[in-house]
Amino acid sequence: MREVILALLLALSLCADCFAVSLCSGVTMKSTRRRQVLMVALVFGLVQAGLLLAGYFFGDLFVGYIEKFAHWIGFLLLLYVGGSMILEAIKGKEEARDLNGIRNIIVASVATSIDALAVGISLSMDLEPVRSALLKGAAVFIVTFLTVVAGILGGRRVGTRFGRRAEFAGGCVLILLGLNILLGVF
Repeated sequence: MREVILALLLALSLCADCFAVSLCSGVTMKSTRRRQVLMVALVFGLVQAGLLLAGYFFGDLFVGYIEKFAHWIGFLLLLYVGGSMILEAIKGKEEARDLNGIRNIIVASVATSIDALAVGISLSMDLEPVRSALLKGAAVFIVTFLTVVAGILGGRRVGTRFGRRAEFAGGCVLILLGLNILLGVF
């Protein structure tokens, strides 16, 4: 039972970025069809859990490389998504850059999952048993999936009420998340 609780706590800490991105992106969505929301949540969950397990199983192969560039990759990806949201809010276009396109979904999910890769590497360095790593991967998938669904639906409500101002604020939040990854200031 203790191991399950620890896996859930790890999953909650890793999916905070995914929740924030889905909340901010939910603001820009014109509609939230069930299939679309589930697909976005599935991609986020798979990428988050997949990078955790990739870090665990292949961590010793690329630990030196990922440590040097992970913060830059996360920052640039969130800067791209957040900056696009801000530009679209300023331009006032109907079609905002959100989580509707597969490219944006993948960019956002990778940007928010780089920390999961680093955690997976640390699990392998701590000689965590495979069973424990798989349990953590499953917990990360489930919790990420659920928080992304909640984030999109919550963001949609905010977007309906506040429109472009909420979209602009959401873009700013994503850029601040990227700066936090880069500089660790928040």
